[in-house]
Order: sequence, then structure tokens, then C-alpha cells
Amino acid sequence: MNKLDVVRTEKFDENEIAYFHQRRLDYIANKINLSKILKQKNPYLFRAKNILTAQELLQGFLDAFLQSQEETIFGDFMESLAIFVCNEVYGGEKSTLTGLDLEFEKDNNIYIVEIKAGWNWGNSSQIKQLKINFLAAEKLLKKKYAKKIIAVNGCCFGIDNKPVKNGYLKLCGQRFWELISGDENLYIDIIKPIGYRAKQKNEEFLQAYANIVNRLTLEFAKNFCNSDGSINWEKLVKYNSAKNYTK
Repeated sequence: MNKLDVVRTEKFDENEIAYFHQRRLDYIANKINLSKILKQKNPYLFRAKNILTAQELLQGFLDAFLQSQEETIFGDFMESLAIFVCNEVYGGEKSTLTGLDLEFEKDNNIYIVEIKAGWNWGNSSQIKQLKINFLAAEKLLKKKYAKKIIAVNGCCFGIDNKPVKNGYLKLCGQRFWELISGDENLYIDIIKPIGYRAKQKNEEFLQAYANIVNRLTLEFAKNFCNSDGSINWEKLVKYNSAKNYTK
């Protein structure tokens, strides 16, 4: 076990969070179009909310769409940070086994970890697949190591006060960061560098966000608004859901 180098960790954190912001900015600037948003979001929900203007509707669609994308991008950041920390302390490595993210040795045990951003993830089918992945990995690793294999679902934030599950441990928030670092306070310490240049980066994002809202609103009004300016909900629903949609 090595002591975690705070300076190296903060530098890694700052570099990776800068990359997160850049991916976020690139996504909104280059990978969003009206068709993608309208095809993937529920028009019935927005109709039920009595949305009246094209801009309000587009912002609702866009915000819902971006939230799921940002969660994915930030989840990648948190996973990379966890692997970096574990590598620094225990020599942990990114796993090449199916469905797993991290492998490391600690206290003469081999830990295999699937990392999730938050504690409240997964339906019954996904949990079942998690267990299958753990069992397959344990079978392979027992041929390689004469040591105990411990399977862990590591969640970067949240609380689960019943960590012992059927065939694996679910360690969330402080418990997870302490497992991979040996430091019970790391879950707090990492919050400062995550805020590195956040204000500046968010201002850049908001400008790009405003630009795309304006562009998409104009495009939407041209294609899905009536001559009096009202939203043509029938046309919008057909575009979203009709089996043989034609303009």
C-alpha cells in the first residue's frame, strides 16, 4: 500500500474535469440536432405540462436530453478518477474482464469492482447481469490466484447501509472511496479539485447552450408550428411516433 499523493491526485482531477467540461461543450456544440431530440423524448409529457411556446418546448426537450448525456460523461470521469486513485495506492488496474472496471489486491484478497456513479442504479435484469459478470470473473481468477476473490459494486456517491448482498458487496460513497484508497476522508477531499475552473467552463457552456436553443427554436418553428405560431402537436407526435412518417 502506498500513501496517496495529494498533489498528483489533484492534478489528475483538474485535468480530467477539464476534459469533462470539454466533452460537455463539444457535445452541445456539435452533436445535437433537432431530429435527435424530437425522436428521443416524450411529446405527450410536454403536452400534458401545457407547453405553449416553441422555445419553452425546445428547452424542456434539450434539458432532459442533456441531463442523461451529462450523467454518462460525468460517470466516465468518476470511474477514471477511482481507477487512478486505486492504482496510486494499491496498484489497481482497469479490468479487462467482461462487465468489470477495476481489479486490485488488498490485505491478501483480490477485489473485482464494477463502478457506478450513484447508488440508485439498475433494474432487476441489470442486477442479475452484474451477478453473472462477477461469477464468471471469480471462476477465471480462481484459476490464477490462490486468494479470496471479493466482488464489489462500487458506487461513487450515496449510502447503502446494508452493503452485504447476495454474492457481492455494494459499497457506496465514503465506503467505496475508503476501500480503494485507504483514506476515510477522500470522498470529501476530491470535491475541491472537481470545482476547478467550474465557473469559467460553465459560462462557456451557457453561451453554447443559448446558441443551440435559438437555432433549434427557429428550426422547430419552421417545421412544427402553425401559421398562427402555435405548436402543431399532431405533426410533432407523428414525427416522433408514426410508423410511416412523411412530411
